[in-house]
Amino acid sequence: MILFDDIGSYPLPEGVKKDWVVSAVGTGDPRFLEILKDAMWQKINAGIDVPTYPQFQDMNQQFLQIINDESRTEEPLLVRKDRARIMELDALEDVGAQYQKKNGRKLNVRICVTGPVELYLKQFGGTAYTDILNTFAASIDRFISNSIENAKQFKIAAVSIDEPSIGINPQIMFSDSDLIEALEKTAKSSASHNIDTEIHLHSPLHYKLVCKVPSIGIIGVESAANPSYLDLIDKKDLEDYDKFLRIGVARTDVFSMAAVLNEKYSINVWKEPAKLEEITTAMETPHVIEKRLEKAHAIFGERIRYAGPDCGLGSWPTQKLAFNLLMNTGTGIKEFLKKPE
Repeated sequence: MILFDDIGSYPLPEGVKKDWVVSAVGTGDPRFLEILKDAMWQKINAGIDVPTYPQFQDMNQQFLQIINDESRTEEPLLVRKDRARIMELDALEDVGAQYQKKNGRKLNVRICVTGPVELYLKQFGGTAYTDILNTFAASIDRFISNSIENAKQFKIAAVSIDEPSIGINPQIMFSDSDLIEALEKTAKSSASHNIDTEIHLHSPLHYKLVCKVPSIGIIGVESAANPSYLDLIDKKDLEDYDKFLRIGVARTDVFSMAAVLNEKYSINVWKEPAKLEEITTAMETPHVIEKRLEKAHAIFGERIRYAGPDCGLGSWPTQKLAFNLLMNTGTGIKEFLKKPE
């Protein structure tokens, strides 16, 4: 069974800016929690099986602002477990309670954490200090563990470790064995709870390295915008290491798609936003999405466990357009699953 998920980030409501989010998080503005709840309901109503909590914060600062706060750490860069909270999950308790009342079962939620390599690069650049990398890994594992243990009205069904730089950033100077050790530590708690644990890569170039991380069972591939990425992965490797895939079946590179429309109409579609709707009415349609999943499934079969948009939708211009893409994605996946084996 292939499950529909999303990566996490989502557009803010019209009129709400990123700098307001920073301030709202710092002051605990209750309006921010309402925006989170509304976005989560949009994801649920779009048909996502395992929606990710809406990510409106910067993926690095969300964790670094806590990890770098001496009042919340027990030693440099090692966050105290009781302070390792993903604040967005608090808002989801109300959503989970309403969902369970309506559906008679708990809401399955996917959490996304920024990986230790990404945080290390953000704070220290290319010089390799393995002990610091492992401390970041231990801190992120505490965010995961705390989240699992404190979820009351919903169930954390999947954990994703976001590592966009692996396979792309030449600054990474750590050895493969150092990276494997750090990733293993990061996913220790989710693996011990038998929760689906994924790594979200922007390039699958080093997927074989991830195959050697026992605690990570699912490798994310952004294959909608980059179909050739599927050619880099050998199904036999997945079978030998008992790994699965999370396949991107809907494009999220909105600027590239907008550029196509600019050329088609010889206009700036950002100044005529109605034209952007063509992204979901003519480009990323349920049929196109279904065909992508069909092609991937022909190659990897039962090794595909999740499917959804390539990446987050935070850069999309409106929530309406993002919601329509999610709806199309869900419809495309459902149409594929209706087909006989």
